[in-house]
Amino acid sequence: MSVKKLFWEDPYLTETEAVITGIDGNIVLLDRTVIFAFSGGQHSDSGTINGYQILKAEKKDREIYYTIENNHGLTQGSSVKVLLDWKKRYRLMRLHFAAEIILELINQNYQNPEKIGANISSEKARLDFIWHGNISAIFDDIISKSAVIINSDLPIISSFSDAANEKRYWEVKGFAKVSCGGTHLKRTGEVGQIGLKRNNIGKDKERIEIFLLS
Repeated sequence: MSVKKLFWEDPYLTETEAVITGIDGNIVLLDRTVIFAFSGGQHSDSGTINGYQILKAEKKDREIYYTIENNHGLTQGSSVKVLLDWKKRYRLMRLHFAAEIILELINQNYQNPEKIGANISSEKARLDFIWHGNISAIFDDIISKSAVIINSDLPIISSFSDAANEKRYWEVKGFAKVSCGGTHLKRTGEVGQIGLKRNNIGKDKERIEIFLLS
């Protein structure tokens, strides 16, 4: 039985009581969790298990393996409190959805270029493309179009497309429906004002870096 991923049921939930279902040294398995593990380019959350800092969160199949501080004294079957670093989670969600909006606008308006990389941290997000020319030439258009979506404060639907295989999606009606297993905001307005920066990373390879400005 895999860990119950409460961050999908409610990505605004910051804590939960859990039971340790497995333990090997300082690697812990839980029956339920609010701590997302790196997946799809979105960085892992930070947080604690019974006050012990989570040093690493790693998803393997349907399980999440948490590496915590040494000398914790926890045992299998122990009841523990799992606490999320909400400030980091919320920045990750805002930057994640900012990147989703930018990517979809580029796909819809610029002949669906090949995406070759993505990364979302709590400091910035990035999207990498095979792109001929300077990608910053489209920034004014993309910023303008993204502002309409963000300022419209549209509801974001996030759910399972295939619950048995943990396949999920997000959808903004009238804009896009995209497969994605990350954590998502409730409304587009939560993204806030964003800025873009261009970085050339090789021949015909362009990177867009995305920042929160508010």
